[in-house]
Amino acid sequence: MLKHFSPSHLAAGFIAVLVGYSSSAAIVFQAATAAGATPAEVSSWLWALGIGMGVSCIGLSLAYRAPVLTAWSTPGAALLVTALAGVGMSQAVGAFLFSSLLITACGVFGWFDRIMRHVPRSLASAMLAGVLLRFGLELFASMRTELALVAAMFITYLLARRRLPRYAVPLTLLAGLALGAFQGSIRFDTIALSFARPVFITPEFSPATLIGVGLPLFIVTMASQNLPGIAVLRANGYRTPASPLIAWTGATGLVLAPFGGFAYNLAAITAAICMSPDADPEPRRRYLAAVWAGVFYLLTGILGATVAALFAAFPAEMILAVAGLALLGTIGNSLADALAHEGEREAALICFLVTASGLTLFGLGSAFWGLAFGLAAGRLAASRRSGRCEAGRIGSPDPQTGAQPDGEGVRAEVSAGDAAAAPGTVVRASD
Repeated sequence: MLKHFSPSHLAAGFIAVLVGYSSSAAIVFQAATAAGATPAEVSSWLWALGIGMGVSCIGLSLAYRAPVLTAWSTPGAALLVTALAGVGMSQAVGAFLFSSLLITACGVFGWFDRIMRHVPRSLASAMLAGVLLRFGLELFASMRTELALVAAMFITYLLARRRLPRYAVPLTLLAGLALGAFQGSIRFDTIALSFARPVFITPEFSPATLIGVGLPLFIVTMASQNLPGIAVLRANGYRTPASPLIAWTGATGLVLAPFGGFAYNLAAITAAICMSPDADPEPRRRYLAAVWAGVFYLLTGILGATVAALFAAFPAEMILAVAGLALLGTIGNSLADALAHEGEREAALICFLVTASGLTLFGLGSAFWGLAFGLAAGRLAASRRSGRCEAGRIGSPDPQTGAQPDGEGVRAEVSAGDAAAAPGTVVRASD
């Protein structure tokens, strides 16, 4: 690993963790609070999530030599904010274990792999582009409130892409940190060093909580997180088998749920950062960026609230800018891949638009519905093409004899004179 060390790997891993924590750590705090967690238990949640993601990122990336990033379930955490109201921590942990058991079963029995075989690469790329589009848009929208900071980062990125393309994102991040510190917009006074400690919570299994919390958590994690996570791998050309990855994320939850690890899944957005050409021009070495992300996740678990405070100290616009710039190449490549094949273009476009719309129905996010709508459109388009091909074959001459095929209850009779007729002559069929 050290032989292939590159600052771009380290930067991609750090940015992935920065984006992951800064975008949804507050939701995890809210979910823990909704279950009545004490400050020590909240710290234990952060410990369990950081350790679980760190170990699984490092282990799976090294095992498969692919940039496999795991994450906590952000939609799952949002679900828990409301679902855990009035539910004690012990019953909540029971629901976490139930959800993780179902995820593990999906991986062990290969159900998820069988589902993913029916998803064309064009749709996987379209869904990825739709998921990431908002990061590209927020890059420029953030200029409204922090023009100098974001514009300086953007110019740094463009110049670095011209001169030092491999280090464009690390240099952009450094420029943002330097300018933010110069402006005084990075709030270092909010940071205090403290170590997280695990707190074991004895689970309780209530049928109502298992069905009302555990089952929805499983569905949301699989449909809104693991499905896009595998799609990101496929869209970037990695053929890593899905079932073992799903099984290991579920097993991680089974081990760490009693400490607050409510749900682990494959990452999509942060994984795309480590899979981009900016992480490494050579796809087979990008797994090292995911390994570095795992190292930073371990640090977030050990330091707990200290890391959360550190990320909160950065200006929101700086985080949006570095995320958008780090994902520019992935967005462009995904769109090109999604729209490359004319026969699949309409379905891919529908998938992209639905995913980018942010549509949420029945608790399932837009990534799921984008894929569902795209698959439906693709199947309809395929049936139309099949019908046209079938119609084209009716009335075509037999390649061996040159005779016209029989119609419905009608037998074509071709005389020797008719067979010698000039090409294009219409031959009448008699009853």
